[in-house]
Parts: sequence; structure tokens; C-alpha cells
Amino acid sequence: MCSARRPRWTSRSVRLCLAVRGGPILNDATIDDARAAGLCKVVEVIGNGSDVPGTVLDDCDEAFRRCFAEADIVIAKGQGNFETLSDEPSNIFFLFKVKCPVIAGHVGLPLGTHVLTRTAEAQPVTGGTSHARI
Repeated sequence: MCSARRPRWTSRSVRLCLAVRGGPILNDATIDDARAAGLCKVVEVIGNGSDVPGTVLDDCDEAFRRCFAEADIVIAKGQGNFETLSDEPSNIFFLFKVKCPVIAGHVGLPLGTHVLTRTAEAQPVTGGTSHARI
């Protein structure tokens, strides 16, 4: 974990936490990557304790699961996170690119589409070359 002072652009009641992969896997960011990018200077960064693609909550450490459970909103980037978290009852927004036919069929969008969607019964809003389901 690396801590930062609260960014000036947030209110005292807002807590931002950036979660990264607990270990190197594929092209996912780790704590070392966050430090190198300077993110630890502007936001609290934690590892999820897991080195598997996506976010398998049972494989994540307790500190990450606590942060995840306490979050009002989770923004999860990447198709792997959509695959592993889309059935969670949390208020999760997903940002990803449809990369395989199975997910394309699941979300009802063509391969290569950039998607913003959220958990549960969200209604699709479409337009342009990207699609949002909010």
C-alpha cells in the first residue's frame, strides 16, 4: 500500500482508493507501476492481494475485500474485471473493450466495442462507436 495526502480537488468526506493487481499478471498494473507513474502522490493505492486476471474476491486479501465492501461506487476497468465481478451485488461501473465472442454475446455488442456498463438491470444507452449502459 502507498498512502497520499487527500487530493485538493476532493472534499473531506470523499475517500478515493485505487486498487491494483497484487502481483504481476499479463499487462495489469501493480503497486510498483503505480509508484513509477506517480499515482501514490495523489491517491491511496492498494494491491488486491491476487495475481490472477480479473478480480476474484475470494482470492483477494482481507484489506482489499474490506475496501471493496465499504465502497459506495467501484469503477472496474478491463474485460477480466467484468467477467469476474459482473454478478456481484455491489454498485460497480465497468469500463472495457469487448475482446471475445462470448462476452460480445453476453453484452449484446460487437467485438471491439468500448463499453461502459454497471451491475444489475441497467438499461443500455448507445451512440457513436462506443456504448454506455448506465
